[in-house]
Amino acid sequence: MIPTLLEDTRELLYRWRRKIATAGVLLLICNIAYHVIFGANGLMIYTKKRSEYKALQVEVDRLQHENQDLSKEIYNLKTDPKTIEKEAREQLRYARPGEVVFTMPNRPTTPDHTATAQNH
Repeated sequence: MIPTLLEDTRELLYRWRRKIATAGVLLLICNIAYHVIFGANGLMIYTKKRSEYKALQVEVDRLQHENQDLSKEIYNLKTDPKTIEKEAREQLRYARPGEVVFTMPNRPTTPDHTATAQNH
């Protein structure tokens, strides 16, 4: 009885070997596909990193342009008399002889609600 059962099991496995092998290969392919798409270096991470790279590249380009503009401004402040005079007039309120500079008081940045509360 046991030899017959063993032979029947072997024969059944022999007939099903192609299906078992196919299922094993499919499981292996699914496992590999999962890691290719969702793994540590998978497609999803690659797409995210690529968009981060593009955003950082735009930021680097903007900062380089800003750096060039500031370098030009520094050069002009060191060498161009008109730029030096303009900055002296605006920031230090310098004036040429015979000129009068009028300065207006700064307005408060926040509204004063205490005055209106006292009037009511």
